Amino acid sequence: MSEPHSRSVLVVGGGASGNSVVILLRRAGITVDLIEASPDWHSSTGSGITLQGNALRVLRELGVWEQVSASGFAFGSVGVTAPDGTVLFVAEDIQTGGPDLPATVGMQRPRLQQILSDAVRASGATVRLGVTAESLEQDADGVSVRFSDGTDGRYDLVVAADGLNSATRAAIGITDKPAPTGMAIWRIAAPRPEGLERTNLAYGGPAYIAGYCPTSDHTIYAYVVEGCRNRASIPPQSYADEMRELAQGYGGFWPEIVKHIDDPAKVNYTWFDRHLVEGPWHRGRVVLVGDAAHCCPPTLAQGAAMSLEDASVLCELLATRDDWDDQLFTDYRDRRLPRVRMVVDASVQLGQWTLDGVRDADVPGLMGRTMNALKDLP
Repeated sequence: MSEPHSRSVLVVGGGASGNSVVILLRRAGITVDLIEASPDWHSSTGSGITLQGNALRVLRELGVWEQVSASGFAFGSVGVTAPDGTVLFVAEDIQTGGPDLPATVGMQRPRLQQILSDAVRASGATVRLGVTAESLEQDADGVSVRFSDGTDGRYDLVVAADGLNSATRAAIGITDKPAPTGMAIWRIAAPRPEGLERTNLAYGGPAYIAGYCPTSDHTIYAYVVEGCRNRASIPPQSYADEMRELAQGYGGFWPEIVKHIDDPAKVNYTWFDRHLVEGPWHRGRVVLVGDAAHCCPPTLAQGAAMSLEDASVLCELLATRDDWDDQLFTDYRDRRLPRVRMVVDASVQLGQWTLDGVRDADVPGLMGRTMNALKDLP
């Protein structure tokens, strides 16, 4: 058995889960290569992200909490409004990361990516952008990888962090695939109106949900949720018009936000998906983390948190066990699956109640039970 410091790991995908795996494994003295298909490491794309306490707990473990805190906007409550902007009630958020962390931090997604990618580079990992894994050949001792740039590598482990439509997942024969839930979301980053200091959600009106989240002292991201439409039928140059038409039906801060929905290139349109690999999350020496293993609608704002927790748990096991074997990867999956399933099922249920127009649904109860459970360590 080789000593941990002599082991080598390939991480495929440089998003939140992949970057976190790199940072934690490098801290444990393990040699890590990261490949990312995007040549610019997605450093300038995306609108905003909502990070609840259990996500912040992992970011603190990664050593980037102070930067996240300085870059984002912390708040501790969520409001529900009528479509006209009238506040119906305000609920205190549960501090799932413990009493010493905010309940929620909103931040610009590109800024979070920049913080994590800077930490990856500072860790001493080898980073190659614009590169993919073309083939994986396993034996009892490791994985031989052929890369798209014509080079080869040999690793003790490959971590598949390449997202919802993971090519690595398919390459190792895991056939689970994401499925649409019937909802879609329009998103945009915009300047923060004065006085907007928390997430507010409006149910009903022209769309199912309209909401926003502060992401810094000066910015927010705003979103409108509707039923799925055929993406091919919506020309990208019409994205601003489509989102603006839906958003114009809302009051409160929305009239000011609508003024900034003017550039289709800044509007993102995405379907909600449900995905959970029910069987093993590994094949031999290739293991899934993050969206490659699971994803859920953002109705609980827990997608990134689940991916970050995956990285934390997997790296804890890799750093503390001598044998990187089936038992380790089975223990990782068994530790993660009940918690992830709870979040995926609850997130999908919240959306389904909205789709079905269930007026007496126990939304506060389901959200409260789920968020309280997430206070426990993963």
